[in-house]
Amino acid sequence: MEHGKLTSALWFHTSDGSIKELTEYYSTIFGEDFHTEKPIPLGETPSGYAEMCTVYLFGNPYLIMTTAKEHHKFNDSFALMLRCSDQAEIDKYWDYFTGSGAASMCGWCNDKFGLRWQIIPHNIAELMSLPNSWQVMSKQTKIIIEEYLR
Repeated sequence: MEHGKLTSALWFHTSDGSIKELTEYYSTIFGEDFHTEKPIPLGETPSGYAEMCTVYLFGNPYLIMTTAKEHHKFNDSFALMLRCSDQAEIDKYWDYFTGSGAASMCGWCNDKFGLRWQIIPHNIAELMSLPNSWQVMSKQTKIIIEEYLR
């Protein structure tokens, strides 16, 4: 499949450098919204065994690479924003990622590979225009839509 001119590339660390652990993790939560191309083994590199492939999440392509030795950790300067249709969808993703990752503030969390996510409702701009919305958000880890509507 042909890719656009610009594609994000993400470098992950897995226990053995295999991409399978990573793709199984994301396939579990995203189901049919997550597709992978055939992995390309890179063999032994200065960061240990490595593989790469293109994945598609909600139709968006990402080049991913996995290595056995951690090279660089993800940090807060990059995150994927996941816009959810309702509270149940927020709960689904939040619970999955924080179950093996970590919660942060204002809808931010890390998954088990350290990738940052901001899990928000699709109408976050509307919610943030309500009185006291910043005070509500600043007290939340997971976004609870109902708390903005009180």
